[in-house]
Amino acid sequence: MERLDPRTTHGTPDPLVPGGGGAFPGGTPGGAFDPWRYRDDAGVSGVDLVGYKVEATDGGIGKVDRSSHEVSSSYLVVDTGPWIFGKKVMVPAGTVNHVDHDERKVYVDRSKDQIKAAPEFDETADTDPAYREKLGGYYSDTYSAIPPGTAR
Repeated sequence: MERLDPRTTHGTPDPLVPGGGGAFPGGTPGGAFDPWRYRDDAGVSGVDLVGYKVEATDGGIGKVDRSSHEVSSSYLVVDTGPWIFGKKVMVPAGTVNHVDHDERKVYVDRSKDQIKAAPEFDETADTDPAYREKLGGYYSDTYSAIPPGTAR
């Protein structure tokens, strides 16, 4: 059997659909991942997410303590409660896959371990460009264009 080159596509559908959106629901729009902007189809616009539960790809991580809808600077602050010793984490808006308003849940496209390993949240530096660049860089590096549960 011949080996397939992982850098090329082999009979797979075009990863972009008309309009530039990702090929799977909640997928990142075509182009570069923007950690500080909610996805157009995430269902966030105009909604206060404070109090919503947050679900990682492998289970719950806490509740939204604070949310921001600033243009190109949006994020969630999640109170993890006892999960990681009451620590709060800042999660950039670009990681929000979708929101279920009926169940009051925000679904992010990162695992618990990825969120736990993120740079520590510093309430005094949340608007500091260097801190945001570090945090945005971490989440950009952990981004995968392949939807969760898809074979690699």
